[in-house]
Amino acid sequence: MPLKNKLYRAVNPLKPLLLILAITGYMHPAFGTELKINPAEVRGPDACGECHKKSVEIWKATPHATTFQNLPRSEKAKEIAKAMGIRRIKNESDCLSCHFTSADVDGKIKPIAGITCESCHGAGKNWIDVHSDFGGKGITAENEDPDHRKTRYETSVAAGFIRPADLYKVAENCYQCHTVPNEKLVNVGGHPAGSKFELVAWSQGDIRHNIWHTKENEVAPMPRQRLMYILGQTLDLEFALRGVAKATEKANYAVAMAKRAKIAEKRIEKIAELVDIPEIGQILAIAGAAKLKLNNEEQLLAAANEVKKEALKLATNHDGGNLQAIDALLPQLK
Repeated sequence: MPLKNKLYRAVNPLKPLLLILAITGYMHPAFGTELKINPAEVRGPDACGECHKKSVEIWKATPHATTFQNLPRSEKAKEIAKAMGIRRIKNESDCLSCHFTSADVDGKIKPIAGITCESCHGAGKNWIDVHSDFGGKGITAENEDPDHRKTRYETSVAAGFIRPADLYKVAENCYQCHTVPNEKLVNVGGHPAGSKFELVAWSQGDIRHNIWHTKENEVAPMPRQRLMYILGQTLDLEFALRGVAKATEKANYAVAMAKRAKIAEKRIEKIAELVDIPEIGQILAIAGAAKLKLNNEEQLLAAANEVKKEALKLATNHDGGNLQAIDALLPQLK
């Protein structure tokens, strides 16, 4: 199909509805579980693997992939499921949203894999074919016409693709799950109130797939690591604020989210001591004015939204190239 026809299909007038759903989440029709991406638009990892063979092979050995088989067998997961009244982890459960990728299989919504490419880069039905069309038979990414590449990128993004270059948007998907935005799951189920997730260390470890940029899956270049570290702290703050905003009782979840927000704020303060970034100053002012307490949803959500706005500007205005002063703050990668 010509690229211009794919562009028409990707940005047709019905897309605003899909955009709204993408922001608010998709409800599993049978169980009422909120899913991060629309299962009707999921193509699955094999579709990505047609071009990104090496990346998918690496993914298959990571916890993101192996959770599909391992999580239902985990004794800790079984304990949490029992406390939550969940009978089947892969079906009627809150586990579906973060531990699995669900898709429409013969008219039924089912988990088909663990955390996949589409969990981070967006459900691919409307953009994968555009994304993989380099301009005709025999043309590859290496000899693609620059104008065609520009149009291909723009069209794919308009259709829901989250490019690796959009670092904040990709990382946002990490924090949506690693901060565990589910008070009942923590307070009743005994699930940890978020992992010790740090964007640089975790994305450059077992989950690393930097083949496109480094060819040999080496760690990300230092400028990108710097930007990842800074954005990771702002995202940690943002999602901790959202967690406290939604908390309804002074219990494990609310306390953990408040602590997470303060830790992120202190790390951002350290960054501010070392480099002059206007957006960081604004984020600290926002955090300082927000009161971390129950029944303060309106102010805390407003603060989280303002932090996000400044972080998006930061991601646009800086590439990490002149931020060497923060190198000592970055985790030491193996």
